[in-house]
Amino acid sequence: MSFAAVRLVPVLALVSLAAACSRGRDRPPRPRVPVTVAQVQQRSVPNEISAIGTVTPIQAVAVRSQVGGTLVQVGFEEGEDVRAGQVLFQIDPRPYEAALEQALAVLARDRVQLANAQQQVVRYEELSRTQMASREQYDQYRTNAEVLAAALVADSASVRNARLNLEYCTIRARISGRTGGLLVREGNLVRAADATPLVVVNQMSPIAVSFSVPQQYLDDVRRFSRERRLDVLIRHQDDTTATMAGRLSFINNQVDTTTGTITLKATFPNGDGRLWPGEFVTARLVLDVQRDALTIPSQAVMTGQEGSFVFVVNADGSTRTQTVALGRPVVDDVVVDSGLVAGEVVVTDGQLRLTPGARVEVQTPGGGERAAGAGARRGGRGGAPGDSGAARGGASGPRPAGRPGGTP
Repeated sequence: MSFAAVRLVPVLALVSLAAACSRGRDRPPRPRVPVTVAQVQQRSVPNEISAIGTVTPIQAVAVRSQVGGTLVQVGFEEGEDVRAGQVLFQIDPRPYEAALEQALAVLARDRVQLANAQQQVVRYEELSRTQMASREQYDQYRTNAEVLAAALVADSASVRNARLNLEYCTIRARISGRTGGLLVREGNLVRAADATPLVVVNQMSPIAVSFSVPQQYLDDVRRFSRERRLDVLIRHQDDTTATMAGRLSFINNQVDTTTGTITLKATFPNGDGRLWPGEFVTARLVLDVQRDALTIPSQAVMTGQEGSFVFVVNADGSTRTQTVALGRPVVDDVVVDSGLVAGEVVVTDGQLRLTPGARVEVQTPGGGERAAGAGARRGGRGGAPGDSGAARGGASGPRPAGRPGGTP
């Protein structure tokens, strides 16, 4: 090789290196991946059992008449609140007033006859002693007086029964509550103990919620209920914010063999009348509270070959995968038993476009973007999702792990 050729080799190497560096400088940087994030929270987490409950009145009275007659007055409007002791219906009392007067007359007559018979007994007792009258006559008058005394007792019972029937003509509310539809109007003839009630009164405050839980929770429910009165939280199925609190008041004495569930009841004050008999609610029975538990949104959890993991946003805006051990779900969150510490930032949406080391752009709730890093550590849960539906619909890559099994 000539001397010129030897000198040309380093020159060509330097030219190639300069060209490569120029191409590196001209290559655009890898774009950041838009994601939403949330911080790992440390808080007290209740241990709950969830179920669908039904609102039921503690007392429900089907009002029926105990005497027959014509209905002459209705003392309320249907659907109106009534008080205990308030007059609801008035049945024509005149036949029962007449029956009471008749019973009183019979009682007065028999009382006079008894007084006369007792005088005869005293008189003939003296005459039989002096043998002015036979013993047989004395026994006859004594028997007659005893018969009249028994008749007087029966007359007194008839008077009390007549008075009771007269009282039954005025039908009063036995409990305070709300009336239902009026089934019999004024002027109709009602019968005693008719199968169809005149109206139904439901107690509205306090009120109960009945729900069933699987039988495997029975031991826990009994154990914790022996220590204290358990709280029950409910909300309407169409309202995810407003929650009402009550106390567990009843555990059924047997398991339903057809469903394998145990029926429970909770009592609620319901002073504002928000709960209505027959409606369905979402009930949560709080057994105990786990202190200082770490939680993340359940949508942050992914499933891979080695189990559950999450993408953690580092201080420099890059991401890394972190294997986590999961506990029980808590509404939209999940408890993390190990793998994370409080304050770390995890990706909640956009994971399918991430790889370890990728840099991210955090989506703010207002729809804007900001670079991850120190700002990501300050961010709470993200707002609008950062990845498109097409990006999420890929057939390969890790998949979000559904909420881990726990309470039903």
